[in-house]
Amino acid sequence: MNAPGRSKGNGPPRRPEVREVVRRQRDIAGDPSEDGQRKGFRGWHERGYVPHRDEPGLIQFVTFRLADSFPSELREEWERLLKIEDDRKRRIELEAWLDLGKGACWLKDERVATVVAEALRHFDGERYRLLAWVIMPNHVHVLVKTDQVPLSKIVRTWKQFTARKANAILGHSGAVWQADYWDTFVRDADHELKTIRYIRENPVKAGLVKCWKDWPWGHWNFRSNE
Repeated sequence: MNAPGRSKGNGPPRRPEVREVVRRQRDIAGDPSEDGQRKGFRGWHERGYVPHRDEPGLIQFVTFRLADSFPSELREEWERLLKIEDDRKRRIELEAWLDLGKGACWLKDERVATVVAEALRHFDGERYRLLAWVIMPNHVHVLVKTDQVPLSKIVRTWKQFTARKANAILGHSGAVWQADYWDTFVRDADHELKTIRYIRENPVKAGLVKCWKDWPWGHWNFRSNE
């Protein structure tokens, strides 16, 4: 595994090995259908940080983070996590680091959290279907099923709209969100259920509340009455 490259500003550096991961996955999965490509779905692709799979009908677990959630002054703490070779273990460790609540944590501000929640719900049932989401102090988890609109465009719309609103609320003029996002496509019903539980329990795991029912910034849609 190659050592991660440096990036400007805060946040995880670029990872050159991602390109090879994407190439292997494209060889296995192929490209989206012609109709999917016309709609902008790119299949497996990368933008220098993490691999993405973007196809119609996928259920995706998405995490996007505030711009300062990986502070440059704490680079030694989080950069070592990027060197973990196992993808799943690296993701778990990075998300656990996020739960420590580093950075300014603007999403603690009820006004900003409200803007983000409204943005997530705005096109639910039209451009995508929300299955679960939670707004944490410095990041957001969403379980979403795509249909007519590529995941990359959905996330970009969320970020652009909420960044403008948040900057106005906070009197801030810089970047609000980190440039990229993490996504994992859900393999089956069991994986979906586990992901919803993870999202629901995240505030408890981070020590923000004792019971998930006490966290105001989330929604989870179980198929069973759990």
